[in-house]
Amino acid sequence: MLGTILSGLRQRSRSGVAEAIYEQVCDLLLASRRTVVLTGAGISTRSGIPDFRSPESGIWKHADPFDVASIWGFREHPERFYNWIRPLARKMATAQPNPAHRALAVLEASGLLDLIITQNIDDLHQRAGSSRVVHVHGSTEGATCLACHYRERDPHFWDLLLQGENASELPHCPQCGAILKPNVVLFGEDLPHEDLVHAQQAALHCDLMLAIGTSLEVMPAADLPLLAKRRGARLVILNLSGTLADHKADLILREDLVVSLPRIVELCRARKK
Repeated sequence: MLGTILSGLRQRSRSGVAEAIYEQVCDLLLASRRTVVLTGAGISTRSGIPDFRSPESGIWKHADPFDVASIWGFREHPERFYNWIRPLARKMATAQPNPAHRALAVLEASGLLDLIITQNIDDLHQRAGSSRVVHVHGSTEGATCLACHYRERDPHFWDLLLQGENASELPHCPQCGAILKPNVVLFGEDLPHEDLVHAQQAALHCDLMLAIGTSLEVMPAADLPLLAKRRGARLVILNLSGTLADHKADLILREDLVVSLPRIVELCRARKK
């Protein structure tokens, strides 16, 4: 009986702490002149797209990233890359934005969010209604030839890619015949220069940064919250597990993003009335 009572008290205490953090996040959003969000794979897991590092379901549990998703691996064995990415691309093609994506779109429409910087290669932010999105790790739009630098801009490129089922069905460059590489950033590649500079400038000039669904392990994107902090911005981390920047955060919220982000929107709406 005593154990049940104590358990209930602890649960109510945790709920009270979380609610207080929600209120503080709302305060920061309403006071901020420029708010920037950095999102990682964790925001899309509830849409059916796996993240990379979860112990049971992470993508790297079943594949060596430097074998299938590095620029060196692609050059030597492009068929391994395509065999690996096809199942992931199919999931992205059928995935739908979840309440976390839609909540960020509402914040943008309400004037409370200036920019989303995403490490994800899916387009769920845009499909949820967000219009100011920077893809620092590339996206599933188009492809590039590493040999002659031809750029494939056909919006149906990925549709054609998904129709292939084996290593013999690889997309070839129409100019030189080399294998085309989708416009996603692989290990060992530089991030798209213009997008990275855009993201860094946004971090330098924001008052508030929210790091959402990212472990903040992959550089240079992981340095963006620290860059914002060094220039005096407040940092809020929303992630179920710990991150490498937790010690720099002003607030940390460990809640499911499909719950926490809509709750933040609800509070901000109530305050603005």
